[in-house]
Amino acid sequence: MDSLPEIHLNLNDPDFVYDPYPRLAELREATPAFYDPVWNKVFFTRYEDIAGLLRDKRLGRSILHVLSRDELGWPPPNPLTRDFDHFQENHILDNEPPKHTRLKGLFLKAFTPARVEGLRGKIQSIVNALLDRAEDRGRMDLLHDYAEPLPVAVIAELLGVPEEDRHLLRPWSAKIVKLYELGYTDEQAREANQAVVEFSRYIQALAEDRRKHPRDDLISALVQAEEAGDKLTEDELVANCILLLNAGHEATVNSTTAGVLALQRHPEQKKLAVEAAKAGHGEFFKGAVEELLRYDTPLPMFERWVLYDLEWKGIPLRRGQEIALLYASGNRDPRKFSHPDTLDLTRADNPHLTFGLGIHYCIGAPLARLELQTSFQTLLRRLPNLAVVEPVEYTGGFVIRGHKAMPVEF
Repeated sequence: MDSLPEIHLNLNDPDFVYDPYPRLAELREATPAFYDPVWNKVFFTRYEDIAGLLRDKRLGRSILHVLSRDELGWPPPNPLTRDFDHFQENHILDNEPPKHTRLKGLFLKAFTPARVEGLRGKIQSIVNALLDRAEDRGRMDLLHDYAEPLPVAVIAELLGVPEEDRHLLRPWSAKIVKLYELGYTDEQAREANQAVVEFSRYIQALAEDRRKHPRDDLISALVQAEEAGDKLTEDELVANCILLLNAGHEATVNSTTAGVLALQRHPEQKKLAVEAAKAGHGEFFKGAVEELLRYDTPLPMFERWVLYDLEWKGIPLRRGQEIALLYASGNRDPRKFSHPDTLDLTRADNPHLTFGLGIHYCIGAPLARLELQTSFQTLLRRLPNLAVVEPVEYTGGFVIRGHKAMPVEF
């Protein structure tokens, strides 16, 4: 890329993963766009560019509907990820119109606002049960005892996965999402592919049961969803159920642990939140959750393919090229947010990038918001003296930036 500075951003460097914000601020000011020859991607760091590119229909989450592997100069498909690749081809996130439009329309026939709102009481019950188990102990691992089981239980409830099978979901998802990091190993590829195979078989069996014995759950609704005579194929139904778990719980888990850590490091903000929780001020937590999602972005980077040649602010982007959008950087851009490095739970104007923009805006955002608002309000009301035992370790990747564990005392 002759017109852009060449910089390698080591996304897997432990120091960068632990605290990426100083380096992102340097890049945002000095080189808002740059080409990384190691990752072979053009990176964008400023809010205005990221927001604009997310809305630009000349970019997409997939490319093979526009160019063949030969035209892209890609090697043949990796046999280690055959089933994973098939899963990718059939879910909403990695498709473009017209297929994306069709899939999204059918999925939203079943995944309605009323269905999400109907989970409110169940979410509160799950949160209460998790805290009941921990409250008398005076300590827990916030990640494994609270942040992880909550969204898995909620999505299992939404889909209609029986209680006795729910322990299967998190391990499958944890293996699958490794392939969204840059630089995964062959062993991780094998494990992810096998997880897709096992998860798919499980959803297929569940869907077959719901065809015969419908219930009030999302899988039953997806089986029945129809628009203009069109229905989801079995592969599409399976892929989107798997996507819902992967996307729906990874972000929520990371938001919970990152949010608790941010509150600990900003005691005056934590005090505000605890007071609001004790007073039952649910409205406070609507804004507070948006700020926690902005301040420490749970999924800090997303990628797009250039579908057609274009020029973006003087930067030529060629068909078949890949760009990386650093949400975590855009969410701290002072051109968009006043005092962006300050956590302000009362921030009024907060158009953060965390759920994306454009046609690929996260369809699970309403559920994630409901979970996080309930989770933080109840956690801080019941455990106001919650304290993280630092330092905490991260899992090793930036793209899905999560913690290995988070011991807390209360």
